[in-house]
Amino acid sequence: MLTIVDYGSGNLRSVQKAVEKCGFSATITSDPQVVAKAERIILPGVGAFGDAMRALRHRNLVEPLQEHARSDKPFLGICMGLQLLFETGFEGGTHRGLGILAGDVVRFDLPSGMKVPHMGWNTTTWPRDWQPARDGEHFYFVHSYHARPTDASVVAAVTDYGGEFCAAVRRGNLYATQFHPEKSQAAGLRLLSSWLEATRPFLA
Repeated sequence: MLTIVDYGSGNLRSVQKAVEKCGFSATITSDPQVVAKAERIILPGVGAFGDAMRALRHRNLVEPLQEHARSDKPFLGICMGLQLLFETGFEGGTHRGLGILAGDVVRFDLPSGMKVPHMGWNTTTWPRDWQPARDGEHFYFVHSYHARPTDASVVAAVTDYGGEFCAAVRRGNLYATQFHPEKSQAAGLRLLSSWLEATRPFLA
């Protein structure tokens, strides 16, 4: 079962439709018991870090998400779903994240004349073994904050916007992208399909 986690923040139907275009089906749920039993999880999200964590706690979703990641079952975070994986976010204060990956999430500190949020199409470079996209391929971003992983080995892709930042992470079967595959047209569908095919063996 592929489960898209609903915590009141995210383009859930857009993600579900993208999964369906790749030839798979997905269930949208906010039920922690369903999430706890999921074979594969997609955690999407937009908005503010602190609000997202409060919503996850309110729905009792923090523990099942942490346990899913600890068990190394397939996990894909998208946008806010990447940022929440880290220990701390500084959007509108200091907020504790899921703590699955070491590091924090900070606002862009950009050269004069560059705008925040980083919004629109940008290229990615994939220095690691997980290469679901070609270097230089464009993906769609909308964010004002970016992750700073403590362990550089989890960085799967980088993008340049006033300096390089982490655009994707991978550790074992945990994957996440700062950009939106579901909004990134053909390149996004290829990436999503790559993840779906790579994690197919985990289906019961």
